[in-house]
Amino acid sequence: MIRIGVLGCGNVGAPLVQLIEAQAPAIEARTGLRLEVATVAVRNLSKDRGIPLPEGLLTRDAHAVVSDPSIDVVVEVIGGIEPARELITTALANGKPVVTGNKELLANVGTELFAAADAAGVDLLFEASVAGGIPLMRALRESLRGEPITRVMGIVNGTTNFILTKMSEEGAEYMAALTEAQALGYAERDPTADVEGFDAGAKTAIIATIAFGAKVVAGDVYHEGISRITAADIAVARRLGYVVKLLGIAEQLPTGEVAVRVHPAMVPVTHPLASVRESYNAVFVEGRAVGSLMFYGRGAGGSPTASAVLGDVIDAAVNLSKGTHGAIGTFGKAVTLPIDETSAEYLLSLDVADKPGVLHAVTGVFARHGVSIRAAEQEGNAPDARLVFITHEAKESAVQATMRELRELDVVRNVGGLLRVIGA
Repeated sequence: MIRIGVLGCGNVGAPLVQLIEAQAPAIEARTGLRLEVATVAVRNLSKDRGIPLPEGLLTRDAHAVVSDPSIDVVVEVIGGIEPARELITTALANGKPVVTGNKELLANVGTELFAAADAAGVDLLFEASVAGGIPLMRALRESLRGEPITRVMGIVNGTTNFILTKMSEEGAEYMAALTEAQALGYAERDPTADVEGFDAGAKTAIIATIAFGAKVVAGDVYHEGISRITAADIAVARRLGYVVKLLGIAEQLPTGEVAVRVHPAMVPVTHPLASVRESYNAVFVEGRAVGSLMFYGRGAGGSPTASAVLGDVIDAAVNLSKGTHGAIGTFGKAVTLPIDETSAEYLLSLDVADKPGVLHAVTGVFARHGVSIRAAEQEGNAPDARLVFITHEAKESAVQATMRELRELDVVRNVGGLLRVIGA
């Protein structure tokens, strides 16, 4: 019998309790181990959890759970940094394997917790911390452990993908699409973490750490969200053969530096990521030996995430019964490349006065900063018009300098959205 202590019984914890109960006979038949949820720590004992729970299962004392000698495996699904860090550290020190889906914690102090788990000789597993039910972490940690991975790129936030899908397919403006996402439960009342890229940034930090074996924290990730994307930006991208997606990108350069960033990007309609709709997630892994792999599925939601947690619980239980654990290894601090030093193709739109000499003045600014124009077109006519440019590959710092100077031109009414072109 493997007795499990669960910290939290909300969106993930409640379906996890149900899933363990339902799957316990099948798991026992396959592994010889019987899983049982022994106790669940919550803040509020009287809150309706939406599932039937045995009398006496709930407790307010999370510290007692992680210290209880009769608890074999601890599952942390309360989120946040504290008290989660203290509870996990205590559980590990007491020789208990821990399963967590806490992306915020791992993106900030994950490598310290990995070291504590290795020192204690027990597992710290975290499949559910990135991309919900998609088995990405296991693939990076195990199947691709010897692969020279060069880039991991994907859609790792379902809320923003739902919003961008509505804007792309229905022509909705940002606020209308966000309101619908909130009404359907895809977005929080305060959607900042999702729409400004912080959630995706935490996940990208974890991905980079595991993929490249170097410590990357949330603060290393450049964040740019989707709140400034307009229906007009999406329409221009679609006319040019692209779809706009919020991407988390982690790259290891030939120099050994790591570039980690989250921002909206134009993806060619022929790229597999372009067809990922609504709240689904998808991650592209590129390696020098394996080529390109894509992982796709439900990136959020209680049941898919609970499924990922249960997979880790089974691994932890099996390893515990054999007296072993899956060592993660040590991580040196990554040398991260600032966003200004990265390069891409860019789409830039300008609202300008429609009169002679405007195009010459504008293109002169691009030339002065060494930004080469691949394509240009004009929308509309006098008195105002919009110029749309796609550049050849250019350095971010040069493009940003170009935008600053364009804003100073008398003939430029407004410098619109800047979108990077990825995956061409």
